[in-house]
Amino acid sequence: MSSRVLVLNASFEPINVCSVRRAVVLVLKGVARLEERSGGQVHAATFAMPVPSVIRLMEYIHIPFERKSLSRKNILLRDQFRCQYCTHVFPPGELTLDHVFPRARGGESTWDNLVASCKRCNNRKGNRTPDEAGMKLLKKPLSFSFHVNRQIMRYLGSTDENWRKYLYY
Repeated sequence: MSSRVLVLNASFEPINVCSVRRAVVLVLKGVARLEERSGGQVHAATFAMPVPSVIRLMEYIHIPFERKSLSRKNILLRDQFRCQYCTHVFPPGELTLDHVFPRARGGESTWDNLVASCKRCNNRKGNRTPDEAGMKLLKKPLSFSFHVNRQIMRYLGSTDENWRKYLYY
């Protein structure tokens, strides 16, 4: 029950990721329809249903584009848990957030100034810009946008083959 479920709008556009529990509630209320299944079943006293992997809302919901909150988790997801200096992938606990233009020199905590960095690279860079430290960024940090949102969903769904046809790989 702890795995993730991709939520599609009625137009098959990916709009969210939710828990299996939430997806089952939406299907049982008739708000959503089961599109793809993962292994296993959810059992209740009077019925059993397949564990959902992808659900689709029955009615189209207009969702205005909104900015995701700036958080450590969202920056790590955007950068796919990859140090933006040495390019190695690390578990979340071994990554820090690095200010590309250092805070001590007026750099702000914004989507375009924060990147995932391993502790070693962050210490090596110190209170300097990447150019001053002789380090190169893997890619320029992007502000949250429709593209970044899709990129995060693709990363979350990279382990579930059922999601691939809905996420425009």
